[in-house]
Amino acid sequence: MRGNHGCSRSTNSPFKKATRPLLMRPRSRRQIILGMASLGLGLLVSLACLAEAPQARAAGTVNVLYAGSLVNLMERSVGSAFDKASGDHVRGYAGGSKLLANQIKGKLRQADVFISAVPKVNSGLMGAANGNWVSWYVTFAQSPLVIGYNPSSRFAAAFKSKPWYEVLSEPGIKIGRTDPKLDPKGALTLTLMKRAETFYKSPGLSQRVLGAPENPAQVLPEETLVGRLQSGQLDAGFFYSTETSDAKIPAIALPPALKAKAVYTITVVRDASNPAAAQRFVSFLLSAPGRRLLKAHGLAVQKPKLTGPASAVPAGIKPLIATTQ
Repeated sequence: MRGNHGCSRSTNSPFKKATRPLLMRPRSRRQIILGMASLGLGLLVSLACLAEAPQARAAGTVNVLYAGSLVNLMERSVGSAFDKASGDHVRGYAGGSKLLANQIKGKLRQADVFISAVPKVNSGLMGAANGNWVSWYVTFAQSPLVIGYNPSSRFAAAFKSKPWYEVLSEPGIKIGRTDPKLDPKGALTLTLMKRAETFYKSPGLSQRVLGAPENPAQVLPEETLVGRLQSGQLDAGFFYSTETSDAKIPAIALPPALKAKAVYTITVVRDASNPAAAQRFVSFLLSAPGRRLLKAHGLAVQKPKLTGPASAVPAGIKPLIATTQ
């Protein structure tokens, strides 16, 4: 393979010349100097070729920014499966969907692929006024909001015998949720509790359970919520079903009238550092093997639905959007 430095197995290599017999006719000082320079240059070129070799063989890295509720899916399943299938490498970062979108827009974090838990977050990255960071996105799965609780909590028995909203109103219970300004799940939690006031005919229920919208005693980073519940720092929390399913956390499903859910989207971001690897990752997630992994993690897989012009979608991804069932 020839590199930028002309690296090859040429018989004119300076190393080849250096192995000739020493019984040669005398050379002028100029010839000796030129020969030494040639040998030195050859050595530098060869070293450069050796330095290039690992890079030439290295797999492509794809930077994936994804909703924090997908930590287990990405870290324990999709990431390694994609690496193995493609030869590329996923470098993932989890966080609240709105926070990640703000970081992309503010150029605070490099993204090749962006996975959000709510479609409208992408709108803040679309159009000239928003930097045209995203020109299309695909919805591919859903996960409803549930109430998860620690089975070792002193309130665990109450969740089995009383309405969930009464247990969440009890004094001393420690509840966890995400920031409504930075994460869709946090915003859905506020909406859910307001609906619950009407549904259960219980004025002031939201205030009794949640306190202020940004109550610092409850609001926590999305990617830490499951761990805090499992460690006993929390008695209960608001989660997506994929999180409780993955972590085997007891969960209470909500009535259809109250159901709120995550709708996951995926896209390739403008100015991706590795657009080819990014396209391969999206294709993998939307393919049959990727969809099986989504289902295994408790996600309700749906037929991919495109938002944005089809002409903007990379050719390798289009067939999956059109034909995946």
